Amino acid sequence: MTAYRIIGPESKIEGTLEIGGSKSISNRILIIRALSNSQFKITKLSDSDDTKSLSECLSQKNKNKFDVHHAGTTYRFLSAYYAISKGVQFLTGSSRMLERPIKELVECLREIGADIHYAGKEGYPPLEIGAFKKQLKSHVKIRSDVSSQFISALCMIAPCLPDGLNIELKGEPVSQPYLNMTLKLMQEFGIDLKYSNQLISIRPQEYKGRDFMVESDWSSASYHFGLAAISDNACIRLNHFNNDSLQGDSELLSIMPALGVNASIEENCLLLESVDSCVDEFQYDFIEQPDLFQTIAVIAAAKNIKLKAKGLKTLKLKETDRVKALRNELSKIGSTLKKPQQLPWEYELIPSLRFFDNRFDTYNDHRMAMSLSMLSLKQEVIINDPEVVTKSYSNFWEHLQSLGFMIEKLQ
Repeated sequence: MTAYRIIGPESKIEGTLEIGGSKSISNRILIIRALSNSQFKITKLSDSDDTKSLSECLSQKNKNKFDVHHAGTTYRFLSAYYAISKGVQFLTGSSRMLERPIKELVECLREIGADIHYAGKEGYPPLEIGAFKKQLKSHVKIRSDVSSQFISALCMIAPCLPDGLNIELKGEPVSQPYLNMTLKLMQEFGIDLKYSNQLISIRPQEYKGRDFMVESDWSSASYHFGLAAISDNACIRLNHFNNDSLQGDSELLSIMPALGVNASIEENCLLLESVDSCVDEFQYDFIEQPDLFQTIAVIAAAKNIKLKAKGLKTLKLKETDRVKALRNELSKIGSTLKKPQQLPWEYELIPSLRFFDNRFDTYNDHRMAMSLSMLSLKQEVIINDPEVVTKSYSNFWEHLQSLGFMIEKLQ
């Protein structure tokens, strides 16, 4: 197994970086372009593995078997896209993908009229998807407390259905900003829709293609926020970020001052500067920004800040069980991640920064690798299987080196 030894810089962390385009926006725009039958230009498309996988699947018109590997968003979006397409498609993925449930989405697609069969375990990938013949229903109900990606997948195909689609959401929504992003992007491409009282209504209509530039990825930026928070002296500039971002993780602007980062945007440049942080405890509901949990938890552990967190119900269904994985790895530096007795908090991190082990596993999860690498500002660390970062941030390690980190490849 490949591993990297990482040593943080002794001097000030300073540099200007250009992070790739948002993976979430890129994947939605690719589906919209495919549904629009227009080859409009997309600038600054994400170079993540997930986006590359989606782009390759959509471009291979003469193929009917697709393997998206670990790309969960790609799998869900393609399931809906192929469900209203011609021909028979076989959609599979990695061993972990075959453990990630998709029943909620499949049941809705079947109600609409899709011909979908499980090729393995009931309720899970892989799927065999037949040609779409006739719409059976124009109103479906779906749980909104499982995955916003299921709902986004249904929304994006809705305008292309003969009768459109009404989507009734049941339960407390998770990752609401990602659904809002989907609907906003659809509107930017000419789609008229209504979203009120847990009901999304989309009539049959055509997408209107137009050239589009993708904003840089806020989720990827979170690790640079983390570096600035843990460091005593950092000044990091990140290009192509907007104050009016569609990305939910832009909430970092309001989250991070309490954890030691002053952040501002001027002329599409995001400036991160280390400032004093005096909080002993930090509380946050991650229901709308679940991808930030690992970053915030590592920051808290590194700075001896007690963390109380909730809204983590979707993390067991990601690339790995992220709560369990983080509990295992942070125990190596003396931190305890546990369920507290008091409600409403789901988990509590009790920090005690003592390195018992400096070698960390990544569990085939890109966010584990990038968040744990931030600990190199406290002590030399070794990250196993570091290449997993390409799933979302392919040049992450090169960016760390440009900021003064020493990275050595181990075998």
